Amino acid sequence: MTRVAVASRSFSRHPVLRAELLCHYPDVTFNDAGRSLKDDELVAFLAGHDRAITALEHLDEAILSRLPELKVVGKYGVGLDMIDLAAMSRLGKKLGWTGGVNKRSVSELVISAAIALLRHMPQGQALVRGGEWHQLMGRLLSDRTVGIIGCGHIGKDLALLLRAFGCRVLAHDIRDFPNFYPIHHVTPLGLDDLLAASEVVTLHLPYDASTRNILDGERLGRMRPGAILINMARGGLVDEAVLKAMLLDGRLGGAAFDVFACEPPTDLELLRLPNMLALPHIGGSAEEAVLAMGRAAIAGLDHARDPLEFAGQGG
Repeated sequence: MTRVAVASRSFSRHPVLRAELLCHYPDVTFNDAGRSLKDDELVAFLAGHDRAITALEHLDEAILSRLPELKVVGKYGVGLDMIDLAAMSRLGKKLGWTGGVNKRSVSELVISAAIALLRHMPQGQALVRGGEWHQLMGRLLSDRTVGIIGCGHIGKDLALLLRAFGCRVLAHDIRDFPNFYPIHHVTPLGLDDLLAASEVVTLHLPYDASTRNILDGERLGRMRPGAILINMARGGLVDEAVLKAMLLDGRLGGAAFDVFACEPPTDLELLRLPNMLALPHIGGSAEEAVLAMGRAAIAGLDHARDPLEFAGQGG
């Protein structure tokens, strides 16, 4: 009988996903202890199982090489930066992954964050909680120029939503999307030009060697004065020290981050800035998105492919 291990804590806690997985595979070991599994503990948990469902657990060559019985991994969630795809392929293991299953959950969060920052909602709430009562003058999202860095599943979905606000939508991606851009009135631009033109910039990239710190001090300095920066993608894409300095001196109007280079983040000065909206990695934490991601992971156990087919994807 096929044995399945579910390392993901949130999947293991979800009664609907548990029941649906057990309908397909009766012999399942869930992470009922709710521990964040890594290194030897992760190996011990996965050992002896033919298939596994993982989420934020890191699967590198050192881990995978110690799990000869493990043949298939179903990925719960859309990020792939925690899996060594090349090592997995070399070791003959297959991956079940579906991109974009949480796209609406993330794109709606981006819209809400942009509006919150443009209308100074975090500052307004702080005023009222402090016993003060006076109006703050904000700006509309409608008719703003929004730059999307990374036009994959989430970026495309966000572009569609922004059109309802009458936004001018710019996009930067290493790939071209000639069947998407003209139909949906999206203007492709180089990264530096996009940063200089956008009033709101939002990141939707995987994290790898090519995207690490892609918004460094030089590139952040190219952004328009008073612009809004949103990162609901991956930590490590932005130089957070430079970001803090630009928020402190007003060069940026605000920032909304759901992800950080170190999680949980420890720079309390950054987190407590009045123009910083910090969230605890909730981009995919909508009930509908959780079900979609879980069901995709279950399906991935039966429809897995060579991991290298997914290289360069994620999101």
